[in-house]
Amino acid sequence: MGNIKNPLSLQLNTDDFLPASMDEKESLVIMRESVGFWQDGFRRFRKNKIAMTAFVIVMLILILAFIVPPFYPYAYEQQIKGSERLGVMEYSVKEMEKIAAGESVFPHFLGTDQNGRDYTIRVLVGARVSMTVGIIASALILLIGSVYGAAAGYFGGTVDMVMMRIVDVLYTVPDVLIIILLAQVLKFPLQNLSKTPGFGWITALGPNMVSMFLVFALLYWVGMARIVRGQIMVLKQNEYVTAAKALGATDGRIIKKHLITNCIGTLIVTTTLQIPSSIFTESFLSFLGLGVQAPMPSLGSLASNALNGLQTYPEKLFAPAFMIFIIILSFNLLGDGLRDAFDPKMKK
Repeated sequence: MGNIKNPLSLQLNTDDFLPASMDEKESLVIMRESVGFWQDGFRRFRKNKIAMTAFVIVMLILILAFIVPPFYPYAYEQQIKGSERLGVMEYSVKEMEKIAAGESVFPHFLGTDQNGRDYTIRVLVGARVSMTVGIIASALILLIGSVYGAAAGYFGGTVDMVMMRIVDVLYTVPDVLIIILLAQVLKFPLQNLSKTPGFGWITALGPNMVSMFLVFALLYWVGMARIVRGQIMVLKQNEYVTAAKALGATDGRIIKKHLITNCIGTLIVTTTLQIPSSIFTESFLSFLGLGVQAPMPSLGSLASNALNGLQTYPEKLFAPAFMIFIIILSFNLLGDGLRDAFDPKMKK
């Protein structure tokens, strides 16, 4: 009874201050996996079923567009004599004779065009051209827009005002008109340049496509520049930027190492959403005849050529149109998923 403490006593119990045992410590520790920004973002992205489905579709299209064509039995420019304007899964007379003789003939899944070229391989190569244009154009937009916007947002003041007024002016420039003018102005200089060793790719693309890349580099980065500028103007107020300045870091190093690095998530999401926009622009211009040079196919040029036989061979229009639709939809859903995963404002 002498060890029982009076509950009304103010005397401290020394037993309450004894060191905790290992079992007691482990029972009080709540174990939680430590995750970084990228790990948390990708974990959230994998939980988004719609975005993951779009990602799988994009990977499948990339495989069909870039890996399958080299192994396909037909080439996109190959003209098969006697096989003009075949329908879906049809064979020409000579091919039927080969099949009757026991030879194997690879089928024309989507038939052939008016020149006897297999339409399936032309749709796949057209998808490769459109996606290549979209990815390269988005990379140019990312590079130019991020550097320009970061400089405007970091320096501010008069520099920002002048640089953003230039952006406002570029917003008013009609891009289609510039592409047409550049294609005509650069036509003969590019033809002469294509004869130089190492520039043979210009002949395959043609002056229209080269002028399209130039317009993407000259005009389409303004939206990216505005987004990056807004991000930089917020980030440059943080303490680590002040500390970097105090340690003697140059402006270029601060922009590269501290500011652009901390808005990389926004850059990835914006670039992903820019790809379908670039693909649509390329397909639209190719539909008008301002795309790649024949016989190189593009989804837009295939759709344009199929208009003449729409009632007789509707699949010639539906195939490239559906490919454009599924590519743009998949990239948009993928971009939305990345935005939901990596944008801190979207976290619950």
